[in-house]
Amino acid sequence: MILSTTLTVGTTLAVETVHVPIAHLHPALEGFKIVQLSDLHFLPYTPLSLIQHAVACAGELKPDLIVLTGDYVTHAAETIFGMTDVLGQLDARYGVFAILGNHDVRAGKQIISRAIEETGITLLQNEGITFDVGHSQLLLAGVDDCIWGQPDLQRALDRQPADVLTLLLAHEPDVIDEFSLDGRIDLQLSGHTHGGQIRLPFWGTPILPKLGKKYVHGLRRINDSWLYTNRGIGMVGMPVRFSCPPEVTELILCSA
Repeated sequence: MILSTTLTVGTTLAVETVHVPIAHLHPALEGFKIVQLSDLHFLPYTPLSLIQHAVACAGELKPDLIVLTGDYVTHAAETIFGMTDVLGQLDARYGVFAILGNHDVRAGKQIISRAIEETGITLLQNEGITFDVGHSQLLLAGVDDCIWGQPDLQRALDRQPADVLTLLLAHEPDVIDEFSLDGRIDLQLSGHTHGGQIRLPFWGTPILPKLGKKYVHGLRRINDSWLYTNRGIGMVGMPVRFSCPPEVTELILCSA
């Protein structure tokens, strides 16, 4: 059973709580909590105060793991230095991890990578890390951006122990159609779409980006993998969201 609730924080930010059912989940991973932030797009439209609010919400959820799924800036790479102090406040039991998005790679991959790593956040670029969680293990992997980067799923998963639950960070959600065929991904976490940013009655989402046209928001089952697409914090194109609030996601693993 999939359980999903929405808590509106003030008038600007929603915290989504989603239970992800995993077959044969080890008891040590029951209730394991992942908090996801995505698409901060600091400036010109996203104020630092909203990012601070999102970071504070993430901390209040007391997660086991925090992941950031790309697009920290919109145009200028140097913009990221205006929010590194805030990102450095993120803290979770097993650490804070990030990948890059298409805007990051185009704006300046080296600058943004260095800024993220200087905050103490671990940047995953076609690599994976295995955690011991009680008497079980979990593999967290991340791929480079799938539009402007050089993603390599095999390299990201090449150290995967046998029968270990695997989480993949990939900025663009639609790549799950290909990635899920690998057979090793239990849950992919993505952003990129902003949930459409504007959701109109009867029309849906009129504007969607490349590799973000199929799986716009929420939890979906693709082949033998789960996908969750986060609506993001920031905005691009125009400074408006309609029927599509910015989101902090709390994902809780549970037995299928």
